[in-house]
Amino acid sequence: MMDQLFFAQLLGFLSFVLGVCTFFQKDDKKLKIMMVVFNLNHLVHYLLLGSIVSALSALLSAFRTVTAIYTSSLMVAVLFIAVGLSSAIYFADSIWDLWPMLGMSIGTYAVFVLKGIQMRIAFLIGAICWLINNILVGSIGGTLLEATLITVNLSTIIRLVKDNRKMAKVDESVIGH
Repeated sequence: MMDQLFFAQLLGFLSFVLGVCTFFQKDDKKLKIMMVVFNLNHLVHYLLLGSIVSALSALLSAFRTVTAIYTSSLMVAVLFIAVGLSSAIYFADSIWDLWPMLGMSIGTYAVFVLKGIQMRIAFLIGAICWLINNILVGSIGGTLLEATLITVNLSTIIRLVKDNRKMAKVDESVIGH
């Protein structure tokens, strides 16, 4: 049992590293590819911690992210969200078990419907849900990850806003001359 908990926490710290690398990506496709690897690692982490709804959320996140690489569709997002929420309600032992599925649902909407800054703002809100979940299930690496992702995501959003402002100034100077 102690070895399983140690290995679970070790995978949580690996998720920490993978997650930080994921959200430093400015390119949406690279972000999604890194997110798949991160979610698969997180799946095993949560299984070892005994959190079925968290593991299910990570699995659905991996599937939805792969799907989102190839399509942007509100209907597909709604399908993943419906499957996720109904599964979470079925497997949840308490209302507290629903935090990861709420985070997954927000992330699902983000990867299928949103782009750029809006996508990252949704990821920020989803990260807050996952932070609450990780505190509740005792994931040390996951808790550190979400706290860090909130900070990294804010940093990336700021960089993207600055990039957009620079591009707007360049466009304005080209049009003005």
